[in-house]
Order: sequence, then structure tokens, then C-alpha cells
Amino acid sequence: MRMGSNSRGCGRSNLLPHCGFAEAKRTVTEKSLISFNSVLLIAGFGFLVILIVLTGICDAEAADTIKVLIVNEVYPNVPAKNEKIEKMGSMKGDLLVVGSHYSGNIEVWKGDGGLYLINELPLEEYVKEVVVAEVGSNWEMEALKTQAVLSRTYGIYQKKMNRDSLFHITSSVLHQAYKGNSFDTRIAYAVEETAGEILTFNGRPIEPFYHSTCGGRTENPEDVFGKSYPYLRSVESNCEISPYWVWERRIPLTEIEKAMNMSGIKEIAVKSYTSTQRVKELSIVHDSGTTAIKATDFRKALGWSRIPSTNFTVKKDEDSMIFEGKGYGHGVGLCQWSALQMARDGKNYKEILSFFYPGTTIQLYESR
Repeated sequence: MRMGSNSRGCGRSNLLPHCGFAEAKRTVTEKSLISFNSVLLIAGFGFLVILIVLTGICDAEAADTIKVLIVNEVYPNVPAKNEKIEKMGSMKGDLLVVGSHYSGNIEVWKGDGGLYLINELPLEEYVKEVVVAEVGSNWEMEALKTQAVLSRTYGIYQKKMNRDSLFHITSSVLHQAYKGNSFDTRIAYAVEETAGEILTFNGRPIEPFYHSTCGGRTENPEDVFGKSYPYLRSVESNCEISPYWVWERRIPLTEIEKAMNMSGIKEIAVKSYTSTQRVKELSIVHDSGTTAIKATDFRKALGWSRIPSTNFTVKKDEDSMIFEGKGYGHGVGLCQWSALQMARDGKNYKEILSFFYPGTTIQLYESR
């Protein structure tokens, strides 16, 4: 199903069937009108067939590409749902943005939030670059294959969900990391060995949530995203090799006050826990009273790396709050460092995926 990416094949007039018409003109007589009509019908049928073939090529090319909104420190914004934007131009080639090279088709759009760059490139090339950005190239091959299937599945899922949008996915941790061209031989091999493979449930691509480090147990999706999935349940897994297995942050109260738009914070305490004993809600005592906030919102406000996960304890120490925790990320789905440990223990990528996404099946995306 994956056909060539030569877009010049679509709509080229010199590819339409002219053979048959010239010969018919030379042989048409009053006695050969029936023959001429027959040739005309045949040629007309050939024209239809070629149009169908060309349409198929265009559809195949569209199916094999993905549109990525570049989000970084220079272009940090994502267009609002009803934001009016206009296309400024496009180019095909290589674009350098903050030290990163982006190849393929580049579209430049302008809106109320500034400029937006959208990079359209072949899906399999996109998968290679995502794996480079998400994990280390020196990881075990089965862990790289695992990430390749996940990144491809996530891209396909987002493309289906956003098929009518200006872009399908962003290049940031809002979705999955993509930093442009950074070829790596081992990762390219892992992607090619799993070419076209995605995770499905009941014949459809799943939403394959994954994160860096679970801290010993993954989280149930309903406690983070407010929605349950039949293929996502909390599991115990070993990720002690992760640099985020345990962590500590001392954060000044002034920094928290600025992030939360509060003044005079006196205390922060855990109000409730999730089913896996991560923090669900916090209670913040400040000058204007007491405010309850979801731990996920608190983490987002301070910054994902500032509070690596919601699996923490908190206590006050003079003019700062001390957070001691485990893990990095939302905790739902596959834990990347656990996947690496499983690969080192001899598990293959299919076994790793089956462990974190029970009930799913690996299929080729061309047939989905």
C-alpha cells in the first residue's frame, strides 16, 4: 500500500492516454464509424482507469505523510480552536529552526498567536525522528522497536483524530517529541524492522499513552485523563535504572505563588490520593483562604520538569516547599525505562507491548 512519494504523478496531463485517438483518426471512414466508437469507448475507459490509479497514488501519498506543528521556544504557541489564521507561504526542502533541521514540506501560517510552522513529512521518517528524540540510541534493540511501534501508533491515532485539522500532531511533549532530522543507524534499523506496525484494539489504532518513568507502578488513565481504556490498567514494573527513579525538589514559595497566581502561601498539603497512591489533589493555604487544586494542574503550572510526577510527598521548610518523589511523566501506559529493563532481561518488543497494553494486537496500518 505504501507507494512512491512522487507527487508530480498527480494531475499530469501528459500521462493521460492519447494512444488510440491518432490511429482512429487515420482509419475513420464512413464504414468504420463503429470501430472508431469502439476505440473511443476503450480510450475513455482507459482514461477512467488512469484517473483512478492516479487518485490512488495521491491517496496513498497522503496516507503515508503526517503534518507536525513545530512547537519550541521560538514558536511556543498552538493555534486556538477558533483562531483565524492565514497561509503566508510554503517551501520544500530543509529548514533550520533553533538548531534543528526539518525536511519535507514546510508551511508558514500567521494568526493571533504569531507564526506557525507545519512540517509535512513521510510517516516512517517521522517515526525515526521521534524515536531519536524520545529514547537513547544506545538502548537495547527490542526497546527501540517497542518505541517505534508506539510512536507510529500514536502518530496514526492523532492523524485519524485530526484528519480535518491544519495539522495532525505537535512536536512537543503535548504529544510526542520531534526535533527534526537527526539520523541514527540503530534507530533506523528498529523502525524498518517494525515498518507499518501499530497497536490495535478491536481492529482500531489505540491511543498508546506512554511516559518516561513510572516509579514502580503505572497509573490508571481515569485518574489522569478522566477516562478509562480497556487496554490500559495499572501494572507493577521495574524502572530503577531511570535517573528519575527518585528525585527531590526544593521550590521557593515565591516561585509557587507566581506560578499559581496566589500571595502569602502558608502551607501545601496532600488532600487526596489516586488508586495507585499518587497525589490526586493538593490543598493550598494562602492569604485569601484555602484552595484545592488537582495535582496534575499544579504540576503543569510549575512546569513538567520542575515537578517530574505526581508521585510525591510535600513538606514546608522555612520559605520553601520540599517535594520528594519518584518517576517522571503522567504515569499512564508504557514506562520507557521499564521497557528498557525488560529488554535487558530478554523480553522482545511484542512481549513488552503486550505487558503494558493487554488485549491489543499488532497490525499493519495500511489495512486499518
